[in-house]
Amino acid sequence: MSDHEPTDRPNPDAVEEVIERLEWADGKQDDRPHKRWHDVTRRTALTGGAAGVAAFILEACGGGKKTSSTGTSSAAAQGSPASGIFGSQPKMRFTFVNHVTTNPFFVPTKYGAEDACKLLGCSYQWTGSQSSNVNEMVNATNSAITAGAAGIAIALVDLKAFNSPTDKALAKNIPVVGYNADAAGNNRLAYIGQDLFVSGQEMGKRIVQLVPSGDVALFIATPGSLNIQPRIDGAIDSIKKSGKPIKYHTIATGAAVPKELSTIDAYWQGHQNTKGLFAVDGGSTASVAQVMKKYSLPGKGVKAGGYDLDPKTQALLAAGQIDFTIDQQPYLQGFLPVLELYLIKASGTLTGPADVNTGLKFLDKGTIVPYNDTKSRYEGTSSSAGVSKG
Repeated sequence: MSDHEPTDRPNPDAVEEVIERLEWADGKQDDRPHKRWHDVTRRTALTGGAAGVAAFILEACGGGKKTSSTGTSSAAAQGSPASGIFGSQPKMRFTFVNHVTTNPFFVPTKYGAEDACKLLGCSYQWTGSQSSNVNEMVNATNSAITAGAAGIAIALVDLKAFNSPTDKALAKNIPVVGYNADAAGNNRLAYIGQDLFVSGQEMGKRIVQLVPSGDVALFIATPGSLNIQPRIDGAIDSIKKSGKPIKYHTIATGAAVPKELSTIDAYWQGHQNTKGLFAVDGGSTASVAQVMKKYSLPGKGVKAGGYDLDPKTQALLAAGQIDFTIDQQPYLQGFLPVLELYLIKASGTLTGPADVNTGLKFLDKGTIVPYNDTKSRYEGTSSSAGVSKG
């Protein structure tokens, strides 16, 4: 990560656009062993939370402040870019525990975490497992606790495995939030990510529209993993509720992208009566798109779709090889956990944790165009700041 502080003011319209996309949820919390962590101010986009975030971003970047001849704001001169807002804070280091640490989906997530750290004068560690090995993730979480992390963000891909580490962290005054995947019953302070089951239901409705009858394949990288299993459950729920004569088949593709591609390719070759190929994870979706192109399946009336914005998915969606993909804003799944963890620490638990649904946005051949025409950290297609033409 760069040690240089940002000196340019952000575009206010861009800030407003980001804020409009945030969905702050202020729900009533159940009584839990660590309820004191939950008794904090919850903000929503309609009641000042968005304004607070906007002010934070603008002020942290130098908006509304005079800059010196060297181009640094008065806040930056005092220490970190955020010190003028939150006062002097100890150097905080947060830990992200991930289930597929090298998966390209999380490139923008890491950029989001990095950008939030630049604003706040903190740092983060990216750790976990490359292959959805829950034991490796639990070990990484325990290591972060032992090392005295300022806060931990966990992709809660298992229903129970992270309960004990989460409680252990909270007992040591280390805040924990979930991102990308959530687990009912875990005492995490907030969840930042897509409403996975609902997104699956909406995908299922789209499948019913595209394929009103016949066989459809539903591909899932790691069955049971809580970042994607709720999606396939939701899709099946909608297919069943439709009453249409659709026969669905679920196929595990594996966590490694090459395995996903070979599995989907082999499935098509053995099941060429299939009317639709759909996936609930980014790697499988990109592989579906490649198989659709390889065998010219759109011309044969086969429908397809899935999730996320892998560059292959974007290009092949624009070329009409698949019918849709779903954006869940991975950048925010890195940016917002850092912001929330920092606020929890800086405020002494008075504010910070807030459930955020990072969205459900269907993209088709037409609406994918702006994604392909630009390069940005927000979609993981550039390491440069801002947005540039592709």
